[in-house]
Amino acid sequence: MNHATTTATPPRRLRADAARNQQRIVAAARELFADHGLEITLDDVAERAGVGVGTVYRRFANKKELIAEVFDQHVKDFADAADAAMSNPDAWLALVEFFESACKHLATNRGFGEVMLELEEDPARFAELRDRIQPAVGGIIDRARAAGALDPDIATTDFFALIHMVNSLAEFAGPINSEVWQRYMAIALNGVRTDAVPRRPLLVAPMTNEEVERAKSASCLGRRR
Repeated sequence: MNHATTTATPPRRLRADAARNQQRIVAAARELFADHGLEITLDDVAERAGVGVGTVYRRFANKKELIAEVFDQHVKDFADAADAAMSNPDAWLALVEFFESACKHLATNRGFGEVMLELEEDPARFAELRDRIQPAVGGIIDRARAAGALDPDIATTDFFALIHMVNSLAEFAGPINSEVWQRYMAIALNGVRTDAVPRRPLLVAPMTNEEVERAKSASCLGRRR
């Protein structure tokens, strides 16, 4: 009597394992880029992810491929934050929610700016960032303007410029005072609001003269490296 034989079919398990490994690798890369910028190796990523170096190289042929994947994850984060803000029934608080999220993401993530610079020769990725984020942010701004909470002269491009202004301050002050960017985020929001919404309190103290001088020194040192 012939008995039908069955064999295990591992591909699904392997695909799941590969997906988990990729998630761990990308999460490790994001953490390392955030803390150290792009001055890391795939070996560093493998160690942080708890996988073999060969596993990293099977998923990403080189560091630039991994940087591109991290960029895509950042785009998703911004898109998710914009979608979450749009669900806030208060038009002004929706704008504040996304602005705070974007400023915090940039201010606490040293590597994001470097990731963007690394990919500046890939215009398609920047078009994707614009196409995925700009409509949602435009909707957030339109709602706040229609509600009478936002200065009617403020455009979507102004909003992105303000985020980058806060990020520039965060980069300047970060080595000396990692929280002061929150003060300037509040100042920016106070500058675009109308009298229909209350001013935001400046809960973070300004930088001292000593901190400014130390930040200048740190900035000059970084440029000389």
